[in-house]
Amino acid sequence: MITANRRQLLSGTGLALVGSVVPGTAWAQAPAAGKPDLFVGTGGHGHTFPGPSLPFGMVQLGPDTDNARWDACSGYHRTDGSIMGFSHTHLSGTGIGDMLDVLVVPTRGKLELKPGPLDNADGGYRQRFSDEFAEPGYYRVRLESGVAAELTVTERVGLHRYRFPQGAGHILIDFAHMILDKWDKGALIESASLALGSDGMLTGSRKVNRWAKGRDIHFAMQLSRKPDRVEFFGDDDKPAAKSAKSVTGKSLKVALFFDQAGGEPILIKTGVSGVSVDGARAALSAEAPDWNFDAAAVAARRTWARELDCVRVKGGTPAQRTIMASALYHTMLAPTLFTDRDGRYMGMDRQVHQAPTEAPAFSTYSTWDTYRALHPLLTLIRPEHAEMFTRDLIRQTQQSPYGPPVWPLQGIETGCMIGWHSVVIMAEAKAKGIDADYAAAWPNIRRRAFDPKFKDSDSSLGREHYYALGYIPADKVWESVSRTQEYAYDDWAMAVLADAAGAHDDAAALRKRSLNYRNVIDPQVGFARPRFSDGKWWGAPFDPIQIGHMPKPWWRDYTEANGWQATFLNQHDTYGLIQHFGGEAKFEAKLDAFFNGPSTLPENAPPDISGLVGQYAHGNEPDQHAAYLYAFCGKPWKTQAMVRRLLTEMYKADPDGVIGNDDCGQMSAWFVLSALGFYPVDPVSATYVFGSPLFDEAELDLGQGRRLRVRARGNGPDSPYVQSVRWNGRPWTRNWISHADLVKGGELVFEMGPKPSAFGTKLADRPPSYGGIPE
Repeated sequence: MITANRRQLLSGTGLALVGSVVPGTAWAQAPAAGKPDLFVGTGGHGHTFPGPSLPFGMVQLGPDTDNARWDACSGYHRTDGSIMGFSHTHLSGTGIGDMLDVLVVPTRGKLELKPGPLDNADGGYRQRFSDEFAEPGYYRVRLESGVAAELTVTERVGLHRYRFPQGAGHILIDFAHMILDKWDKGALIESASLALGSDGMLTGSRKVNRWAKGRDIHFAMQLSRKPDRVEFFGDDDKPAAKSAKSVTGKSLKVALFFDQAGGEPILIKTGVSGVSVDGARAALSAEAPDWNFDAAAVAARRTWARELDCVRVKGGTPAQRTIMASALYHTMLAPTLFTDRDGRYMGMDRQVHQAPTEAPAFSTYSTWDTYRALHPLLTLIRPEHAEMFTRDLIRQTQQSPYGPPVWPLQGIETGCMIGWHSVVIMAEAKAKGIDADYAAAWPNIRRRAFDPKFKDSDSSLGREHYYALGYIPADKVWESVSRTQEYAYDDWAMAVLADAAGAHDDAAALRKRSLNYRNVIDPQVGFARPRFSDGKWWGAPFDPIQIGHMPKPWWRDYTEANGWQATFLNQHDTYGLIQHFGGEAKFEAKLDAFFNGPSTLPENAPPDISGLVGQYAHGNEPDQHAAYLYAFCGKPWKTQAMVRRLLTEMYKADPDGVIGNDDCGQMSAWFVLSALGFYPVDPVSATYVFGSPLFDEAELDLGQGRRLRVRARGNGPDSPYVQSVRWNGRPWTRNWISHADLVKGGELVFEMGPKPSAFGTKLADRPPSYGGIPE
């Protein structure tokens, strides 16, 4: 960590200290794709997992080390010393856990039906492990029972290869395994079934009430060798009859025994479906028709090599190139495929639908996080996926009883976080020219936008107050300040979709209403501040460090933020915010205070607020655009210094190398875009604000044969400042560039230097906001 005075860094006198954390030049023959480290983010609070998947694949197979604490939301934590088994579905980087379907436990000795506690690897079927290795599409590990385990995948099938020592062994299928939480009440598994067919295929279905309540999952499993004995276990681990070929209940397991498990490896292939067992069977027959594990692993590696080659860099340190490749990998894990081979999927209305071939259904949309950088990144490097996701979100908007999705997980609206930010993803896509039927989504979007009686989830509480008062009162609804601000940003996005549907009067009303964020920013104290239904403000004096006006820890006025962090939530009306504060000088001073202040938090602050630089929290999403706001008040060099600092301080090539939850790739996407030298402060505007490129050169494949080359001449440990820019050989004075320009491809050249410059400081060269720049 830098020990320099932060005020020196921002005032331009801390250049030597900036250089101390910026790499020296490292040259290669040409920009090249790096090699990801899949263990980056598996320690600390990154909540990622190292198991194999395909890009945006349905099966995300991997080892589970724990399922009962926050840092095990993905089922895995690098510091854990034992593995429970290998399950077929995981969430990457989320702050809430779910999934971990169909746990496979290969082992020897006495049959254990419970994993035992994390702190006692001898207390159940847990096993210590060694020789762990992971790369995109492949994973292996050696378990203390002597079993050598290998995993790979297709889109809908998980493939296992287990080499047992000579002697007896068994494989337990724990169909009761799932994420647990101390707050969970009632039956987490509503119903389940397991059956062994005459063809030796094991099938199962269950309905789960964890985070995504009512989620259905089905599987079909084949083994390469017939077990000598099979035993089913029902609820409370009660053994079924010895002749039983099936079992039903809630907490189910089945053990497959081999008198001689050694010799030829035992291979397992498991197809999954959100629709039916037949869908899982079809996945097996189409995607894994034989037992060629090595061919599947080679195919998975090749797929990832092709996908990760879309961004190539030159320069930086070896560690930074590893971080870049690892971040890029993590941006391609979600959303996840949720369509059977025949195009069927479970819709948000809990009905089975048919998806067209060119627009399959997906799941795992962490929209509160990913609208900020993940989806903007995909519109650049994976436009075909961005189009598929856009069409899918339109369809989900039509089918969901809640309208535009918030956090959909396998056909269930979790309603997690606040706002309904899928409208931002759709509006961004429209602004960037992605072809889709936006008008089809508008009726349900309009209900969410204007009808206070339209069905609410936790994400949209308080809309009736928002419509009537222009803000949400803190004495009526929790997290009222952040809700007001984020509903306003969704208004900004919905206006774009209203225009696309021809509802121009609605669009005008929504653009005007998008300025409601100002109603919870008190210009007298210069902070976002709780406001009550009588119009009065909370706090005299007001303490922006606090997160709520009530002493109860569950009542917060901000969402994973405090008064400091919420003050800069606005993304679409920066010039309006500047004027609200009283002008550029005061706004700049407020930003300086934000980044320079003491990094203290109240005792009841959520753990999500992490990665503090002053009161700025890089480990959480609300302010991840804030470093770029200096560009709007004529001080882009302060943006450049801070962005470079965040790139070098907040990410490491280590398991704890992500400073907060990766949140389905958002933290990683921030790194990728910022390291390239630009960032979408307001994705709906379809523009990017320049920062400070980390690498000397980068090449991006944009699709349809187009390529973007980014060069940073004179870049180095003491040269984080942009001196000038050229675009396709011509001088470029603006401190921003549009998506329409960038997506055509070409060459963007930054001239870097050790001192701040006047580049981008003129009013006419500053980034647009709310449709323009101040006159």
